[in-house]
Amino acid sequence: MEKPLTKMMRPDGEPLSLGEYEAAGGYQALRKALGAMTPTAVVEEVKKSNLRGRGGAGFPTGLKWGFMPKADRVRRPRYFVVNADEMEPGTWKDRMLMEGNPHQVVEGALLGAYAVEADVGYIFLRAEYAKAARVLRRAIAEAYGAGYAGKNVLGSGWALELSLHISAGRYMCGEEMGLINALEGRRANPRNKPPHPQLAGLWGLPTIVSNTETVCNAPHIILNGAEWYKGISRSSDGGTKIYGASGKVKRPGLWELPMGTPLREVLEEHAGGMRDGLKFRGVLPGGASTDFLGPEHLDVKMDFDSVPKAGSRMGTGTMIILDDHTCPVGMVRNLERFFARESCGWCTPCRDGLPWAAQVLDAIEEGRGEPGDLDVLADLCRLMAPGHTYCALAAGAVEPLQSALKLFREEFERHIRDKRCPWR
Repeated sequence: MEKPLTKMMRPDGEPLSLGEYEAAGGYQALRKALGAMTPTAVVEEVKKSNLRGRGGAGFPTGLKWGFMPKADRVRRPRYFVVNADEMEPGTWKDRMLMEGNPHQVVEGALLGAYAVEADVGYIFLRAEYAKAARVLRRAIAEAYGAGYAGKNVLGSGWALELSLHISAGRYMCGEEMGLINALEGRRANPRNKPPHPQLAGLWGLPTIVSNTETVCNAPHIILNGAEWYKGISRSSDGGTKIYGASGKVKRPGLWELPMGTPLREVLEEHAGGMRDGLKFRGVLPGGASTDFLGPEHLDVKMDFDSVPKAGSRMGTGTMIILDDHTCPVGMVRNLERFFARESCGWCTPCRDGLPWAAQVLDAIEEGRGEPGDLDVLADLCRLMAPGHTYCALAAGAVEPLQSALKLFREEFERHIRDKRCPWR
């Protein structure tokens, strides 16, 4: 099984130095791109690879990069931003990639920037990732020293100024337009679309924002080719995926596996199955802002087309497992409290709806629930559905709630009827 994203990583978890990365083939893709490929050719190779964004939405990466207008038609500078503001509960895949192989992130950022003819690049990092910040700063400095970044990169005539930006540390900063506002020094609110950032992004200039894991795939696609990349997948989506599992499993962790690996295989073979005495009850397959799937969905392929057919989203591919000894009402309450706190407050449904949902769940969990509360929660899910808010925060936030109301309705009713949480 090929594992391009993690094969170079050291067993002790320490980050690769520049020399170690180069010895393993690092920066050869950048040399190939600058020496033999035009920016358009790089974009086309990424398109052919079927790489889809690993930040959660799964939008085709090559298509997104191709939306950038030609360099001779717009004002400069042009920007390429790596979104490393990883704050989705249950998700820590980007952290592993940054801490274990920071030069892979840097090379991926350089290739992405070259593909869209950017002049300035940023890695926008979550504030709490102190080790990642330290190793990325060193990797960027080493890349400059070796001629991989800065002026006249590898004698090609192309220049890129690459910097690390430490974010303000809010969940909203990871939303594309909220990130751009934060990078400008503003409050991390979303912006209306259109215009999209490819036309008017950072400081009103063309900007591409791509997830950390996404850009880490670029060096391997360019070096080995799109057909190779599609060939290591078990799905129509190209490549491998960093899957994860947290909850009461025997071996919580992260694993690089072919895209399209079944959920059951991740859970039983890699996470070791449920802890002794516990049974699988449900899973949030793509982090906290996805719908629950039940035991009948264990054989679904974990890819961007199969999971939606089962009733959820692939998201980040990092699963949160629910067992039969954990209260689903309390679990959802905890998630809604988080999302309510992290709302930027820009639009009414999110600003008022999420705290309202959290308060109703507080009442149900604490034995103060009323029979009409479930109708209130269902109405709130409908009012915060996609298309009712400026960005996807609220729509994602209510996904675990709306699915819990369907799958675990008896638990909600029992809380209200008995005036207590049966799991306490």
